[in-house]
Amino acid sequence: MELAYIPSPSSGVLYLGPVPLRGYAFCIIIGVFVAVWLGNKRWIARGGRAGTVADIAVWAVPFGLIGGRLYHVVTDYQLYFSEGRDWVDAFKIWEGGLGIWGAIALGALGAWIGCRRRGIPLPAYADAIAPGIALAQAIGRWGNWFNQELYGRATDVPWAVEITSSSDGRVPGTYHPTFLYESLWCVGVALLVIWADRRFKLGHGRAFALYVAAYCAGRFWIEYMRVDEAHHVLGMRLNNWTAILVFLLAVLYIVLSARKRPGREAVVEPGASDGDGPADGETKAGDVKAGDEKAGKTADDAEEGETSATEKADASAEDSDASADSEASKDGAGSAKKG
Repeated sequence: MELAYIPSPSSGVLYLGPVPLRGYAFCIIIGVFVAVWLGNKRWIARGGRAGTVADIAVWAVPFGLIGGRLYHVVTDYQLYFSEGRDWVDAFKIWEGGLGIWGAIALGALGAWIGCRRRGIPLPAYADAIAPGIALAQAIGRWGNWFNQELYGRATDVPWAVEITSSSDGRVPGTYHPTFLYESLWCVGVALLVIWADRRFKLGHGRAFALYVAAYCAGRFWIEYMRVDEAHHVLGMRLNNWTAILVFLLAVLYIVLSARKRPGREAVVEPGASDGDGPADGETKAGDVKAGDEKAGKTADDAEEGETSATEKADASAEDSDASADSEASKDGAGSAKKG
């Protein structure tokens, strides 16, 4: 008898009247918002404009969702096109089934289009968004918990997940929560990339490549624990081979990129350093300085004016005294003559 376990939701859907609210979709949406929020902060810190990450995400996210679904359907085609299956289910993305490999590949294409339209280098954008993608994956994996999928071998550990559904070949019981393992691993990957980026000033796509390599390392052993149906090649699941290949490519990119283009980009968004002009009620620092200098000059002119007026008054007083003395001398001389 299990003393403790993680219970699965009785249903992955809540209804707000006739509108279905699906836990899987909520996790994906929240993950996207977190990725854009963190990516925006990192982009601004690198010298880019606020809002650029979101503008490019408008291209990257739809491409990523399509790519993730295509990869899942192609690699698990038997779930949709074998005998007794309905091919229409291939379009029901809310029921789960997004392959991260396809999501990253096609999402990168969408990001490239968005970056090209803005005149921004794709590697710099990828570096900024990399930790956010890892956190989005960490959040998105909880959508699998709502759908009672992505679990490992049977176990009685206290953190086992309880599977209650018996549909699609599931056997009720307690299993390793591989969705939880991957979620925690992705959080660690995000923290690793943030630390390494600050420590080594990664640039030209190397922060993104580090995210890819670190994720693949964790995905390999997590994938090895899963028991859901999958294609096998030479005794290993297809996703294990994919993780190995992508890991090697990411490491190779880091090595070659560091040799060819060390350091990081000095400018990530053309014109961002010039600013977009002051908003209402705001003043540029240069305008404030110019205003202060003008005010100082005005004060100096006023002071000089006051000094000039004082000097003129003194001169006038001296002239008056001289005139008085002259008149007095004339009067004295006249008096002496008469006497």
